[in-house]
Amino acid sequence: MDRLDDMCVFIRVVDARSFTLAAERLGLSKSAVSRRMADLENRLGARLLNRTTRSLSLTEVGQAFYDRCTRIVADVEEAERAVADLHAQPRGTLRINAPMSFGMMHIAPAIAEFLRRHPGLEIDMDLNDRYIDLIEEGYDVAVRIGRLRDSSLVARRLAPNRRVVVASPGYLKAHGRPVHPDDLGGHNCLIYTNAPLADQWQFRVGGEVRSVKVSGTLRVNNGEVLREAAVGSHGIAILPTFIIGEQIARGQLDVLLMDFVAGDSAVHAVYPHGRHLSPKVRVFVDFLAGRFGPVPYWDASLHVLTGG
Repeated sequence: MDRLDDMCVFIRVVDARSFTLAAERLGLSKSAVSRRMADLENRLGARLLNRTTRSLSLTEVGQAFYDRCTRIVADVEEAERAVADLHAQPRGTLRINAPMSFGMMHIAPAIAEFLRRHPGLEIDMDLNDRYIDLIEEGYDVAVRIGRLRDSSLVARRLAPNRRVVVASPGYLKAHGRPVHPDDLGGHNCLIYTNAPLADQWQFRVGGEVRSVKVSGTLRVNNGEVLREAAVGSHGIAILPTFIIGEQIARGQLDVLLMDFVAGDSAVHAVYPHGRHLSPKVRVFVDFLAGRFGPVPYWDASLHVLTGG
């Protein structure tokens, strides 16, 4: 630890550009500081400081050593803060962004329990389907579904995001059950307009991903509207199971073309990259990961259907 102490003294001397000021800030005598610097230079076998009666500056070697020292001391301080944060009670306001449907259906019901566990926290949550810049708009954490665009963010997987083709028993009785993606051309398909290439549904056929063009009498940018139309026997929809898991479990919707659907993704929590995770973000992400998990509750009935 003497070496680390010497680095701290050296940094103070350089920042103060004075042995006298550095000594005052460290609570040491000027002679003690001078002796520490002389011992440090002797140990390193290099002159770090140019000293005159009126000024103090770094040598080229001293500049390189100063840069390394500041990083090392910062890392040590960061490590100590990280340990302290792990034991600290999370406090303050946690700003959260999440997609509208997922937020309403799966985060909103969990917020009361989360706040009971962490009474020092306040929640400021924004639900919308707009892609937001966390850093620019000041959010601590966001829940995102599908492929992640921003590699500068830290991401933690919370749950799988499975998409399935569904229709009501009533619709299938009236119009027949498609057994191959090509059969969808003869059906009324309900289209989610927020998806890229909304009327091109992707399927895995013969080991390759194929796009199948679909059409229908309802196009909308909200999955819950599509779910209600499907339950009402209006047509066939392809939707994430977090929206329709309950309806599948109740038998209101049948799952179709299970062997062909491609493109499962995941639900992630994302937050800005930092040297360590703040307590309020850490407890929230841990809470959601524990609540959802690799087989989330909305996939329970689908898990039974697939036998895995």
